[in-house]
Amino acid sequence: MASLALAGVFGPVTTPFTAAETPDLAGLASNIRSHLAHGLHGIVVCGSTGEAALLDETERCKLVETARATVPADFPVLIGTGAESTRQCVTRCRDAGARGASGVLVVAPHYYGAQMTGEALRTHYQRVADESPVPVVFYNIPKYMHFRLEPELVAELSMHENIVGIKDSSGDLALIEGYLQAQGASFSVMTGSGGQFLPALQLGARGGIVAVSLFAGGLCMDVYDGFKSGDLSRATAAQEKLKPLASQIVAGLGVPGVKAALEAVGLVGGPVRMPLTALTADQRRVVQSLMSA
Repeated sequence: MASLALAGVFGPVTTPFTAAETPDLAGLASNIRSHLAHGLHGIVVCGSTGEAALLDETERCKLVETARATVPADFPVLIGTGAESTRQCVTRCRDAGARGASGVLVVAPHYYGAQMTGEALRTHYQRVADESPVPVVFYNIPKYMHFRLEPELVAELSMHENIVGIKDSSGDLALIEGYLQAQGASFSVMTGSGGQFLPALQLGARGGIVAVSLFAGGLCMDVYDGFKSGDLSRATAAQEKLKPLASQIVAGLGVPGVKAALEAVGLVGGPVRMPLTALTADQRRVVQSLMSA
């Protein structure tokens, strides 16, 4: 089984679309090259910021292939493969592995939320990890799942040889502390909260998979590099600048806000896919104001 070094700053890339709502693969490749030029350590495709829930299977495969062809071989590419059925999730993991993915980011099934007991989730993730050809990373995002992965379950499953980490987008530092109890040589905790990137690192997280890095990559690298080198003043100053970008653009405006911010820094944003809607003129002015501050 291939290994995956899960540490540093990963960019969960958007999926650029044309006016006809088809994926703009050239735009994706161009954005990825820019993200890596800022020093990011890895790329995530088909995540929440990538409008994964709105993509069909053929599009997913093309996005994976484009990302893998763009990212150097020694840089990790994670693919979001979560699905409502375990069978579909396994199929997506196999497809991702066949197209060169370094690992898969797996959100829990959540449509039948009341039935997603600890035992159901344990069985689901064990089968996915058993059958995925590449390492598995949990994805905890309660605002979409409407429940959370419990630290005890994560700790138990972290012993599986093909489960290598978790991305926690809860924004709950107490919860990330719970996950950190499972961290070890073969299991890493990553935060999904750009607004709490530095606090998560200070608690022991090994990095972040943060959407704010797509349009503020330099600041994210200042947080990470400053922390790693012991330059807390550099890290703290960068974190203070990240906070409003993460809270008001990423959390507040979602994917349309992230795409507008990408355009503000000269990258490919483009339209979102329905049923998501474009920013209003007032919202776009908010993004422009934040990006020029």
